[in-house]
Amino acid sequence: MASLRDLGLSEYESRAYRSLLQTGPTTAKELSRTSDVPMGRIYDVLNSLETHNLIRSQTASRPKKYVAVEPETALDRLLENKREELEEKITQYEEIATELEDKLETAEPVDEPFWTAALGGGEAAELLVERIQAADDRIIFVAATTASYVDLDVVGEQIAEELEAAIERGVSVSILLHPNVVDELPESVGRRYRYHLQNHEEFEVRVGPDITATFSLIDRGEVCIEVPHPTDASELFAIINLKDTEFAANVKHAFEPRWEEATELEL
Repeated sequence: MASLRDLGLSEYESRAYRSLLQTGPTTAKELSRTSDVPMGRIYDVLNSLETHNLIRSQTASRPKKYVAVEPETALDRLLENKREELEEKITQYEEIATELEDKLETAEPVDEPFWTAALGGGEAAELLVERIQAADDRIIFVAATTASYVDLDVVGEQIAEELEAAIERGVSVSILLHPNVVDELPESVGRRYRYHLQNHEEFEVRVGPDITATFSLIDRGEVCIEVPHPTDASELFAIINLKDTEFAANVKHAFEPRWEEATELEL
C-alpha cells in the first residue's frame, strides 16, 4: 500500500502531516499528542516538513501554530523533490559510465570465428541494436523482407535512431532494400529518413529487386543474419551474429554488384 514514506517522508513526518490535515492549525505540543510523535522529536519533524514546504507556520501566535498545505500541493512538491533526486543520480551514473568507458579496454580482436544467436523478435531486435551500437567503421544493412519483430513501428524507429547515432560518431551506413520493404516501412521511419538521415554524406539507401536475404555487415568482420521461421517466412525466427572476417568478406563481395545495380531511394 502506498504511503508518504514512499515519497521520502519519515514515519514521524508522515504521522505529523496526516494529523495536521485532520486537526487544522495547531501547536507543536498538541500535534505531538494527536500524532504520537514524541515531544522530544516534534520540533525537528516540523522543521523538516517546513523545509519541504509541506506545512506553514503562524509565527505571530503564541504558542506558534502550524497548518498543513493541501494534499495535492504537498504531493506535487514531494514528487518534484524525487524527480530532482533521480536526475542528480542519473547525472552521477552518466559521469561514472563515461569515466569507466575510458578505463575499460577491449582486447584486440581474435581471428577465430565466433557466433551466437538470439531467438524471437524481441531478443533479435536487441541483438541487432547492440551490434549497431558497437560499430566503429561501417554498417551495411540489406533487407529482403520486413520480418515481424515485436512491433515494427517501435523497433523500426529504434533501429533508425541507432543508425543515426552511428553516423554521428563517424560510421558510414549503406542500406539496400527490396521494394516490398520500402512499402511496409512505418511512417515514423520515413520521417526520420527524410528529415534526419537523407542529407548525411555517410548515409545512403538504395532499392533493388535482386535481394533474397536479410543481413547486416558490421565493420569488416561481423555479420548478423536473419533466419525466417520454417513454417512462416514472414515471421522472424532468429538472428545469428557471426564474427568471421573471411565469411564477412565473402558476403560483402556478393553484396557489391547488387548495390551497384540498385537505385537511390526516393521518399
